[in-house]
Amino acid sequence: MRRIPDWSALDATVRRRRRETARPLATALDPVLNAFAQIDTSSRPLTPAGQLGSVPFAAKDLFQTSSHRPGGGFPEAIDLGIVGTSDLLERLDAAGADLIGFTNMTELAYEPSGFNATRGRVKNPWSLDYISGGSSSGSAAAVASGAVVAALGSDTGGSVRIPAHACGITAWKPTHGAVSARGTMPLAPTLDTIGLLARSASDMMPLAGVMAELPSSRPMLRAAVLEDVVAECDPAIRRVLADAVAALAGTGVAIENRPALAAVEAIDRHAMIVMQAESAREHRARIDDAAVAPVLRRRLAKGLEIADAVLAESIDARQRLVHDFEEQVLAGNDVAVLPVMAILTPSAAECDPASERFSPRTLYALSRFTRFVNMLGFAAVALPAGFDDRGLPIGVQIVGRSGCDLALLELVRHVQSKTDWHGRIPTAIAHLVPEPELPS
Repeated sequence: MRRIPDWSALDATVRRRRRETARPLATALDPVLNAFAQIDTSSRPLTPAGQLGSVPFAAKDLFQTSSHRPGGGFPEAIDLGIVGTSDLLERLDAAGADLIGFTNMTELAYEPSGFNATRGRVKNPWSLDYISGGSSSGSAAAVASGAVVAALGSDTGGSVRIPAHACGITAWKPTHGAVSARGTMPLAPTLDTIGLLARSASDMMPLAGVMAELPSSRPMLRAAVLEDVVAECDPAIRRVLADAVAALAGTGVAIENRPALAAVEAIDRHAMIVMQAESAREHRARIDDAAVAPVLRRRLAKGLEIADAVLAESIDARQRLVHDFEEQVLAGNDVAVLPVMAILTPSAAECDPASERFSPRTLYALSRFTRFVNMLGFAAVALPAGFDDRGLPIGVQIVGRSGCDLALLELVRHVQSKTDWHGRIPTAIAHLVPEPELPS
């Protein structure tokens, strides 16, 4: 199977050629995938001396700059409650990264499948009839197709990890507050996190080092597999997770099975309260906006039914929830290992409210095992770990305590140096991707 090699493994000559083809490739793929809201087609000088060496990247269309007012998933820019401009994009620009464009997303970043009633959904590059995951849909598809090396997204309840699962790439959901959210559209600030998508942790780490000052922490040596969470999953997902655990064990990580379902569900109840209540308060003006899809307006309106006191109680519960999870679930382990999703990647029709096959239960299930991580404020990395019988990728997430981001990325980098799940070119767009140049 054809593969796209890690950017970090390429020599300077191959990197330059790949950078030069990024915009043409993004332009060629976009009519098929609908990944980009805007592609910057201007020619820019190569700056290999920069810390990031002109690495081509994209950003979800919720970042505001001096020259870009984001659409937030809508056809035209509206008031999204953004304060200032993105210092994160300024930092990446100063480090020499090359912004190829802004990627499509679900409206207000508030939908987990990738469905968008106004701009159309982003297509899954493995199979166009299936979801790409949301809300950072375009960022994931752009990375998976090879149009960019990395892409920024946001994650309030799984919005970089779910697309990473569906599109077969790697996602980093940082510790809450580690990466600046200034100049970005808020959804639920208690949960909001700016994250990163790339094919591999190896490609991710140079950008991560620019995005945040990540403290060093001891290596990850012990992992708790959340056994009763795994038991809730489709058999294909259980099989893939077993392969991922074997790969972890192969790097020297000690594995322990731990129960966690009751704890995860208890944390998730608070996560849902915070997400619904804060998003409604942040975007109250959209509830009566006829330009916004009725389903989204109803979703926002539901959050206004949650009293301020109930919201405050859930926010105040975070410290206790973190303590209990560390003591009762991690119980001396460094990380927790579980699937990104319990269900197989669904078809687009199952997540389209206008379709006869629409299933609200399916929509809810997409983020069932990701939302709790945001409530804890923990770091997580999702990585591809295999495929189902339809040839669609399956992801696994590794979750660690706040502040362990660097060690977590290093652990995933080590696993990916011994596996080959992350480099494959998606089948639905392989005919549009030029033959990749291999490391010399």
